[in-house]
Amino acid sequence: MKYINADVVLPEHLLKELQKYVPGGMLYVPKPEGLRKKWGEKSGSRVYLHRRNEEIRQKFSVGTTIDQLSDQFYLSYDSIKKIVYSKK
Repeated sequence: MKYINADVVLPEHLLKELQKYVPGGMLYVPKPEGLRKKWGEKSGSRVYLHRRNEEIRQKFSVGTTIDQLSDQFYLSYDSIKKIVYSKK
């Protein structure tokens, strides 16, 4: 996150109001809700993991064992078990 000096970007009246609450301190200003992305949306990780988990569930439903899936996807037995028995 890039540091921005408040006296450069804020109008004087707003700066003075902020200084009443945080004099000389640092203040984090979060993005509005509509602009925030969920985990993995920007990088594509969310989509990749969703597709991988769907493939694991599909293979499990046609008879592939948890041990076989664990070896194939390089995940622990417990991780595969969580995926195949989740309600998604």
